[in-house]
Amino acid sequence: MPAPRPDDLPQQDDAPADPPLRPLPWPVRALLQLFALLCLGLGILGVIVPGLPTTVFILMAAWAAARSSPRLYRWLWNHRLFGPLLRNWAQGRCVSRRAKWSAALVMSLSTAILWLAPTPRWAAILATLCMACVLAWLWRRPEPPATTKPAG
Repeated sequence: MPAPRPDDLPQQDDAPADPPLRPLPWPVRALLQLFALLCLGLGILGVIVPGLPTTVFILMAAWAAARSSPRLYRWLWNHRLFGPLLRNWAQGRCVSRRAKWSAALVMSLSTAILWLAPTPRWAAILATLCMACVLAWLWRRPEPPATTKPAG
């Protein structure tokens, strides 16, 4: 049985249409798929490991998947954890308040660990400055509009 074509796969109502891109040569598509999977793996690892960003890796995975694997892209778009992040970003480069607070908490914890551990001071200073810059950028991002839940 042949593998299903991307057009044969079910799409949910809120899933974006596949990007209108010209077909890429198979080696480029394969490299982009590999990159998407690598970024997805790092993003999943970032959920667990303090200091490793999740959002950036998931956004890069979605970008690469949109160009190489519509199936992976739709899976990411409809994922319980990653889907809202991608939809918020697609709808105005928004970041939820919960994601901002989570990032701030994890970065604060990472900074405390860096300063309490026997880390070279230059490394602790550099990491703290990088995290402060990321947090400043993150908190300047708009928040998605509040959605109202239906009564009942």
